[in-house]
Amino acid sequence: MLQRAESPSILAGYEAGRSFFAPCFAAAPTLERLWVAHVDDEARCIHLASYDSSLDADDLPIRDILGDAIRLDSAGIVLAHNHPGGDCAPSTTDRAATTALGVAAEAIELTVLDHLVFGDSGCASFRRMGLL
Repeated sequence: MLQRAESPSILAGYEAGRSFFAPCFAAAPTLERLWVAHVDDEARCIHLASYDSSLDADDLPIRDILGDAIRLDSAGIVLAHNHPGGDCAPSTTDRAATTALGVAAEAIELTVLDHLVFGDSGCASFRRMGLL
C-alpha cells in the first residue's frame, strides 16, 4: 500500500525519524508492519509506503521498495518497523533483511539512511548502533 506524505517532513537524524514514524505504530501495535519513507536529496519525505509483512529476508518487499525508489527518483529511504513483543533490539532477521536491502539499493545508488525498530522499550536505530 502506498500513501503520499501530506507534508514535506524532514527526516534528518534519529529524533526526526522517531517522531515521524511513532504515530504509524499507535493504531495497531500488535501487528508487525514495515514503513518506508522515500526522501529527496535534502531528506524531505516525498512518499510513504507501508507493508503488512514480517521483516524477513524472504518476505521483505525489496522489489516494491526499489521500484518505488526508481519511480520517485528517491535519493534515500528510511525504514521503520515495530516489534509487537516489545523489545526494540534489532533481531538477526532484521539485520539480514536490512543488509539484503542495502546491497540491492546500492545497485541503483539509493541510500538506506536508517532503519528504526519500535517496541515497548523504545526505539532502536541501525545508524546509531553502527549497523548501517
